[in-house]
Amino acid sequence: MTPTAPETPQADLYTRSARKAPSAKLQPAQHAYAIPRYRVMLVKESLAHSSPVTIRDSQSAYRLLAPLFDGLDREHFLVVGLDAKHAVIGINTVSIGSVTMSIVHPREVFKPLILMNASAVILTHNHPSGDTTPSQEDRALTQRLKDAGELLGIRVLDHVVLGDGRYHSFADHGAL
Repeated sequence: MTPTAPETPQADLYTRSARKAPSAKLQPAQHAYAIPRYRVMLVKESLAHSSPVTIRDSQSAYRLLAPLFDGLDREHFLVVGLDAKHAVIGINTVSIGSVTMSIVHPREVFKPLILMNASAVILTHNHPSGDTTPSQEDRALTQRLKDAGELLGIRVLDHVVLGDGRYHSFADHGAL
């Protein structure tokens, strides 16, 4: 007995499709699937301040951000988009986590910043425990976001960790 081609449905389909004559061009309605089109836009939800706010240092960032974190029982990670003169363009909540952690990815951090045409950013999150000492994960994330920001042309000016009436600034501690 001589070996023959495998008798599988895939092999049969291949040989049958190779024998078919080319058909007429498909019309748009005949596509097996359609590729969706998207429009991405930033929507202003509310005004936090009636007058423009400029971030000059970590203290001015803390004064702006502390009321946003007041009374929160879980970690929240926010970004503050800044223009070229460090005036606040907008604030976006990137992630709401648990009591001890919040999952943050560079894609979610920089998407709203790109949409608001930010030149710089202040990263911020809270520690519900009240202890503002950055964890190893906080340090690694800050470096990763700083690197991503350099690639995108959005400078990470600071990462501020808020706790019970106090804060930790990565910039003030030379970690940026």
